[in-house]
Amino acid sequence: MSKKVEILHRSVAYDGFLTLKRYQLRHTSFHGGWCEPVFRERIEGLAAVSVLPYDPVRDEVVLIEEFRVGAMENPSPWLLEVISGYREPGETPEDVAHREAKEEAGLRLDALEPVGRFYVSPGISSERIDLFCARVDSSKAGGVHGVAEEGEEIRVVVMPAQQAIDALFDRIDSTGPIILVQWFAANRERLRAQWR
Repeated sequence: MSKKVEILHRSVAYDGFLTLKRYQLRHTSFHGGWCEPVFRERIEGLAAVSVLPYDPVRDEVVLIEEFRVGAMENPSPWLLEVISGYREPGETPEDVAHREAKEEAGLRLDALEPVGRFYVSPGISSERIDLFCARVDSSKAGGVHGVAEEGEEIRVVVMPAQQAIDALFDRIDSTGPIILVQWFAANRERLRAQWR
């Protein structure tokens, strides 16, 4: 079967921090021919990067805690996450990892290992995210950071690696951080041997 999409009409529904486009489209059917036209909205223009800093000498990870509007209905909308940010035009994912580590945690990354790349929520967004693990000296981590003009107030949280792994699906309960910490749990011993 030849899989195809035909865009019949597109318009910008909203253009602010996020860009929301509305499409009328049709696509080929698994039964043959074309499906009936449908309307779909899609958030566009975002490309994110997340990084989990790890100190192999102290066997600690550096996480951040930040208010998240999407979690306002939770008992606490301050989520325990990994360092993350959006790519600006012309930036590489590695550039973003280094920039965001400095902005959000005051950290310098000593080594950077790619973990993977995936769609965040392809049902509503074109956003893809690049994930990394980075070697750091966690003894230099702490405090509150962020870019004031962006309304950021980010608290650095340093914790033993096993404690972070044990926090999966409890305190660490958003997609990117879960994937990174699970990957880290599977690769922790290799990283300790390689980076010490």
